[in-house]
Formats: sequence, structure tokens, C-alpha cells
Amino acid sequence: MSDLIIIGYEDHDTAVRAYEQIIDLNKDHIVELTGLAVVNVDSEGKSHVDTPGHLVKTGAAGGALWGALFGILFLVPVAGAVVGGALGALFGKLGKAGINDSFRKRVHDLLAPGKSAVVIMSAQRTEDKFLDALRPFGGEVLQTSLTHEQERELAAELGAA
Repeated sequence: MSDLIIIGYEDHDTAVRAYEQIIDLNKDHIVELTGLAVVNVDSEGKSHVDTPGHLVKTGAAGGALWGALFGILFLVPVAGAVVGGALGALFGKLGKAGINDSFRKRVHDLLAPGKSAVVIMSAQRTEDKFLDALRPFGGEVLQTSLTHEQERELAAELGAA
């Protein structure tokens, strides 16, 4: 099972400090990351993304899943039309996994202009140590989980697309 965790912050500097703390937690094996990024929304509402490409230990399917989740959460409009059958099927599977329009809307609401977020996809973590390390940064947390079966189905759907 993987958890998708999005922690919203009032400013970019706090998000970057939390991001750096998560990198340290990964090095210390407190969290096993399958994806990590910082999203900053400028005053015009445009998203800017920073990712540590060397950090994520995952296969091609896992990388494709992370990329698809990230793109759907941040690049596809919440109320936008779904184009094509493969993308529609992917949206349907994501909705069953808890990443539906409601969750995506909450993510977009969290990332108002001028705000930032850390986006984490984690296979496992030592919950108490993870939370204790991030508590000083505050933030608003959104979380959903994907079972191994949901991950396999999504990866297969991405392969079909």
C-alpha cells in the first residue's frame, strides 16, 4: 500500500524546509518514498514543481504511477473534460482509489496563489517519528491510500494508455 500525502503551507520557505526534512527522514529509513515534490503556486496561480529525481527508488510502473497521479492532481483542471477513453478509464480507477474530483478539489483549494505544498508518496514509514519530525512545520494535511491492487490496476491502465 502507498499513501499519497499532501501537506499545504502558507509559504514556499516552510514547504522547502519540510521537504528537506523528509529527504533526511528517507535517508534515515523513517520513510520509504516512492515520490516527493514541492509545489509552489505563484501570485498568478501558476504551479511550479521541484522534484529530486535521484531520490525515488521505484520501477518504471511506479514512476509512471507517480507521474500520472501528480499530473492529474496538479495539471488537469478539476472540472475539466476528460478526453479519450484511456484517460477516462484512468480517472474512473483513480476515483475508486479515493482520488476523485472531491479530493482533487481539496488539493486545489489547499494550493491557493502564494501557497505551497509538499507532495509525498510513501510505501511505508515509521508514523510516530515521521509526524514528530514534521510537526514543527505545521501545515494542512490531505491523505489518501492506494492498495497494492489499486496500484497494479492503475499501472496496467497507464500501460494501456
